[in-house]
Amino acid sequence: MQKLRNLTLAVVIFFVLLSVYKHRDHWLGQLGDALPGLPTRTVTLHTVSAPEVAYASRQGPVSYAQAVHAAAPAVVSIYTKQITRTLPNPWNNDPFFQRFFGPQDHGMEQHQGLGSGVIVSPDGYILTNNHVVAGADSIVVALADGRETQAQIVGTDPDTDIAVLHIHLSNLPAANLRLDSSIQVGDVVLAIGNPFGIGQTVTQGIVSALGRQGLGINTYEDFIQTDAAINPGNSGGALIDALGNVIGINSAIYSRSGGNMGIGFAIPISLAKDIMTDLIKNGHVVRGWLGIELAVPTASPLEASSPQQPVQINSVLHGGPADQAGLLPGDQIISINQQPLSSIQQAMHTIAAFKPGSHVLFSLRRAHDTIERSAIIGERPAAPQEPQP
Repeated sequence: MQKLRNLTLAVVIFFVLLSVYKHRDHWLGQLGDALPGLPTRTVTLHTVSAPEVAYASRQGPVSYAQAVHAAAPAVVSIYTKQITRTLPNPWNNDPFFQRFFGPQDHGMEQHQGLGSGVIVSPDGYILTNNHVVAGADSIVVALADGRETQAQIVGTDPDTDIAVLHIHLSNLPAANLRLDSSIQVGDVVLAIGNPFGIGQTVTQGIVSALGRQGLGINTYEDFIQTDAAINPGNSGGALIDALGNVIGINSAIYSRSGGNMGIGFAIPISLAKDIMTDLIKNGHVVRGWLGIELAVPTASPLEASSPQQPVQINSVLHGGPADQAGLLPGDQIISINQQPLSSIQQAMHTIAAFKPGSHVLFSLRRAHDTIERSAIIGERPAAPQEPQP
């Protein structure tokens, strides 16, 4: 009988424990309500949303095929020919010489060149580098779709190394130009061109620096620096962003060997577009001009560490705008229209940006005095063109 009672008690305890286990969350919740002093078990998490470009289509960091597909049709290859005269060989007319060597060319040599360009208008306008087409007697443009045609030079600007060509073809692809200033160091970029004439090629890198100046490549410099591979033949081609928009015209490389070393330079498309507009409208670029030569003044270590640096006038053209305004060699320009200067390049860009006829105020340091002079900006004379053969 005692064994039966023990068995019954064990069964009752088992079912009580089973019931407690099944309803533990509900009872513990009520216990928490009855005892508000007990600590709660909540955790605060900092969450971020995944970038849409990276994961929505799985083609952000994985592939730039869409960007290339959008931009590549507008990138062309440019082939040039130039005929130059050479000194005549005095033996060419000698009968004995001709008997063994045959008739010789009479002082003419043909040179071939290679570059790239970007179609920027369905009307057939192409942006490229001036050094690609300078002195060319014949220019052939080859499109990505296989078509070829002769091109004419609309205008050139050696000061920025920009040239504009024109072709007469229908159904031309035109590149999308990104003219805003939101490009940042670290942005992914792609270079498209025809390096070494092997065919259209795409290389990838990032924006390494912005506003590169003082390199001695062009008179007016404001380069985008990139480590995307740029080689001979890429000149005049497109530098595009990760969405296929053109942000620059590839122009030059820094190299000790002649090949890519990870330091390339592109002209910002906003600058190239402004140059193109002037060349199409006026046949040349209209820039402000003073008729002065600038140099970096000798400065003390304290002045050299300052972000604001005056520039010194080394020489003044007789009868030019600066001469008429009373500016003298040795004067140091502190500011232009109350804008402090930090470099020669900034001073040149600032002066060039004024329209001819503008009245501009110059703050100068002359000896130990600070003076002001007002000048009427002139128009910069066009660069002398190379004689055609």
